[in-house]
Amino acid sequence: MIGMRIASGLLAAGMMATATACSPAVDRATAAVPAAPTATVASQRASETLSPVFEQPLPNVKGKTFTSAIVDFPPNARAVPHRHGAAFVYAYVLEGTVRSQLAGEPVRTYHRGQNWVEPPGAHHVLTENTSRTKEAKLLVIFISGTGDKLKIEDPPN
Repeated sequence: MIGMRIASGLLAAGMMATATACSPAVDRATAAVPAAPTATVASQRASETLSPVFEQPLPNVKGKTFTSAIVDFPPNARAVPHRHGAAFVYAYVLEGTVRSQLAGEPVRTYHRGQNWVEPPGAHHVLTENTSRTKEAKLLVIFISGTGDKLKIEDPPN
């Protein structure tokens, strides 16, 4: 497990460096998940901002696209419950501490350098920055259907 965490962290760091160095236009990703200004949710808590960094169709997997994004959580921010469609999702904590929960699973807390995956169709019912004073930041990798929306928020109650 430790070797997997180290390998995953190195993989994510390498992908981030590659994505930053090779950052072409990300029209589909930007259109699918606009980098919106921080929004206020019903609980009056700030929300996260998803900013696509790199997008590339997978050359040997027809119809699939690799997208990386940075997700910024201001202090005390919480994401609206959401899904990522049929995408496979990998998240790596770059800064801060994030509390996360998928439907049917326990709440988990992730610190800088830790990571998790979300299977296709997972319902992300909780994602929040645990700090009231420091931001949290994630590198998120999506393997999705080409043209699919990367994030679908639950409708308001």
